[in-house]
Formats: sequence, structure tokens, C-alpha cells
Amino acid sequence: MLPCEACPLRSLPDIRDFTPDQLAWISRQKRTELRHAAGETIIPEGSKDERFYTLLRGWAFRYKSLPDGRRQILNILLPGDLVGLQAELMGASPHGIEALTDVSLCGFRRDMMWELFRDHPPMALDLTWLAAHGERLTDDVLMSVGQRSGLERMAMLLVHIFRRAVSSGLKRADGAVPFPLTQQHIADVLGLSAVHTNRVLQVLRKQGLITLKEGALAIGDVRALRRVAEYWEQPAPARPIL
Repeated sequence: MLPCEACPLRSLPDIRDFTPDQLAWISRQKRTELRHAAGETIIPEGSKDERFYTLLRGWAFRYKSLPDGRRQILNILLPGDLVGLQAELMGASPHGIEALTDVSLCGFRRDMMWELFRDHPPMALDLTWLAAHGERLTDDVLMSVGQRSGLERMAMLLVHIFRRAVSSGLKRADGAVPFPLTQQHIADVLGLSAVHTNRVLQVLRKQGLITLKEGALAIGDVRALRRVAEYWEQPAPARPIL
């Protein structure tokens, strides 16, 4: 297993580091590394798991589905995000997690939570921050689905994912970021039909605001795309990881 001290995420400029003692404690809690191929279910809806995870490499998404197969993607998970925290607190996962790309996850023992809050309050606050940050991202998507037009929803999602990918150290030399979502994934995030999703993407392409091809997203003018979306969220401070 990759030791926590050598975690590549800790070198990112937007990641707040632990003290040596905190890092040593976290490293002792790590139990496993899991790997899943793109399209595989990481955590099924309603399942129980003996661990919770930090996404180390790759992209995944959190979703809920209806009995007839209709699905709402709740948020996109990038390296550094927590996976399975709700199952830890509620006993069973209220949603599913699926791999968008090949992924690696660091697994931590489930009962470490009690020790964390009892003996390491600063790191417990970090965990609370991560949970609140994940809720904030879901709130942004919910606001779009409930109130924004199709064009505004798409612009918001692309800005949202682009900004998060840059923060995760995924920006390429040409300024683009990986974009593994299909049009069906986008439709399932935004509550649009596949036809409407394609139409709105074409509008943004023709306006020269985005380039989306070969699994990569480039934004020519982020401020202009923000204006289309009416999406002016405040930048988050340096974030912790486990």
C-alpha cells in the first residue's frame, strides 16, 4: 500500500497538510487500497461497508436511483473526496457510488471515527469540513436543477467541474482538464433529456465558450461562462484530506 506520507495528493497547493503526528496517526488507520474499473459499482445503494474511503486516483460519482432505473447523479467525486462517510454514520449507504474512470481508494477502519473525535479534535473538525463541503457542492447542483435554465445548468456544471479538477491537480499543459462524463452522465446530473443535453452543449461550443473533445474540457473564458450560469461561488479555503 502507498504510505500516507507519500500520498501524491498532499503535494497539491490547495491541500492543507497535517502535522507529523497527525499524519502518522492517519497512516496507522489505513487498512487497504481498493481498485475499481470504470463503470464498476464501488458501494451499492443500501449496502453496509466495514470501511470508508478517500478517493486517491480517478473519478467517481454518487447517485440515487428509482426502481425503474431512472437515476439522479448527486455529485461528482474527484481525488481527495471522501467515499462512504454516510454509510459510516447511518449504518447503510443511502446512495450508490460508481467509478467514472479506473479508480484507487484508500480504505480506513470504520470505527476510527470515535477515536478521531475523542482524541484528535482538529482532525475531527477537518472531517466535518469535508462533509460540509460535499453538502455545499450538492446544494449547487440542486440549485441548478431547481431554478436554472438548461443553458445555465450546463454552464454551471462545466465551471464547477473545471474548477474542481484544477484544484485536484488535473490541469494539463494545454489548459484543459480531463472530462470523463458522457452526455448521459451530464443529463443525469442536470435533470435534462439526452437530446436537450446535446443541444445545450452545441450552443456553448458554437459560442466559443468551451471545447469538449477526446475526454477533455477546455474553457476559453471562465468569467464569461460564469456569467452565463450566474454562478459566482466564493473560492473555498485550502482543504484537508484524510
